Amino acid sequence: MEFLRPRSWGDALAVKAANPDALPIAGGTDVMVELNFARRRPAALLDLTCVPELAGWSDVGDRLRVGAGVTYAELTGERGSGSGGLGARLAGLAMAARTVGSPQIRNRGTIGGNLGSASPAGDCHPSLLAAGAQVEAESVRGQRTIGIDDFFTGVKRNALAPDELVSAVWIDSPSGPEQFAKIGTRNAMVIAVAAFALALRPDRGAVGTGIGSAAPTPVRAHEAEAFLAGALGEAGLWESRAALPSSLVAEFGRLVSAAARPIDDVRGTAAYRRHSLGVLARRTLTWAWAEYGGKG
Repeated sequence: MEFLRPRSWGDALAVKAANPDALPIAGGTDVMVELNFARRRPAALLDLTCVPELAGWSDVGDRLRVGAGVTYAELTGERGSGSGGLGARLAGLAMAARTVGSPQIRNRGTIGGNLGSASPAGDCHPSLLAAGAQVEAESVRGQRTIGIDDFFTGVKRNALAPDELVSAVWIDSPSGPEQFAKIGTRNAMVIAVAAFALALRPDRGAVGTGIGSAAPTPVRAHEAEAFLAGALGEAGLWESRAALPSSLVAEFGRLVSAAARPIDDVRGTAAYRRHSLGVLARRTLTWAWAEYGGKG
């Protein structure tokens, strides 16, 4: 196996163009597991840890550009961000990142690596879906953005061309509360049996959702989003911030559950996953609305 270590972004793109089968590796928290268990044997590894252009994040207008090399620890604010960092700016993504592995894993694993693996159970994916993120991809041919809804194409498959690498993620600055929750044998250091993310967008009367570990790819609950946004608007709740009717919360949970396409596996049954998602949807909506109303 050949080991390729470019020192700049331009070099990385050139190496990837010359070696399209090379497997990118940054933190290695997914790749090394597959190598150790002989699930993959790539001809070459493309080490991106020495590429400085992938680090850091920045404000660009009313959007945030998060480099593909930003770690889970930086997303949570555990390292390198401070009180005004990403952990405070992207609450839903920070909540998801806090459930990833141990501190050692969070210090190594990256948001770009999480996207590249495209696992249905990727912890960051539901929050990125709920936020309507865009993935910045680049090759020697040029740069493009891929909507997060179009990025996941199958089980551990994504929309990147063979010569492309993820360079960054673009996320609109949140205008309302965000939440994330998952079901597993523990709250963290475990692959989710089911996960759910919610984003309230009062500036445009919209709702974002993301479901993980309950379909061949991470998915949104489109009907649930439309129902909740419409119901909040019709009842004037965006403006009044009054308590949510229990019937509205229950229907939102039902629609989220119905959006899943789960299977039975060693971690849980399809029926349990559907039930869990309904519970998670009701809980996260209750928590987010309490925050929006100033009660939580």
